Amino acid sequence: MPIAYNGSVGLHYEVRGAGETLLLSSGLGGSCDYWAPQIEALSKRFRVVTYDHAGCGRSSRGVGRRSVTDFALDMQAVIAASGTKEAHIMGHAVGGMMGLQLALMEPDMVQSLVIANGWGAPDPHIKRCFSVRTNLLRDSGAEAYFEAQPLFLYPAPWISNRDAQLRQNALHAPDHMPVEADLLDRINAFQNYEPTDMVLQALSVPVLCLATEDDMLVPWSASKALADRLGNGHFVLFPHGGHASSQTDPTTFDAAVARFHDAYAKELSL
Repeated sequence: MPIAYNGSVGLHYEVRGAGETLLLSSGLGGSCDYWAPQIEALSKRFRVVTYDHAGCGRSSRGVGRRSVTDFALDMQAVIAASGTKEAHIMGHAVGGMMGLQLALMEPDMVQSLVIANGWGAPDPHIKRCFSVRTNLLRDSGAEAYFEAQPLFLYPAPWISNRDAQLRQNALHAPDHMPVEADLLDRINAFQNYEPTDMVLQALSVPVLCLATEDDMLVPWSASKALADRLGNGHFVLFPHGGHASSQTDPTTFDAAVARFHDAYAKELSL
């Protein structure tokens, strides 16, 4: 089982396929399994690297308070340990912000970046949602937190059609999620993440910001605002799919990502 190290923190990672390296980073849940719907197609085109975030899954647990920069350095450690000096990156929500922070720190390491359902500045709606989730965790416990989680991730009909599966997933969620204190700390760090306009405008790395109109956690307008602030930002809006559109509508999601990578490879704008 390959492990990358950022200081004393061990990071479980996996490699599939061949070609240019594409590093996938999940959202707050932190598990590399989040990207299961994309792995088969992506590994036909890329050397795909997935990893469990610090404090999650098979990586070191109970890692304590960490900054967005710390998570970006985790990415850097995984890329290096996997045997390459540069990579394309695709991240969901906070995973995308980790990639953005790495691109701002080490632009030569990041060939391109896809941020799905992310943001680049504090947003009142996002803060309201995270406040509800943190209160659930603190006052009602992990069981209530994980039962409510699908409400923020998926469209209502998708939840209705998969109720048994989602309840089963909730039973096993504590096995890979961060411990409570670490989860609360990273929620605070990422909901307040705000790079300056100057550094975002200066970034030449091509960045695709994907969003969905029915995302209940991150308003699509927050993703659009981030794309507009970037020096080489692009924006695609899906009509449906919720916060986790890579899982609820992988066909549409994968096609948009493929178009972006094709455009990047040909040095074309979207």
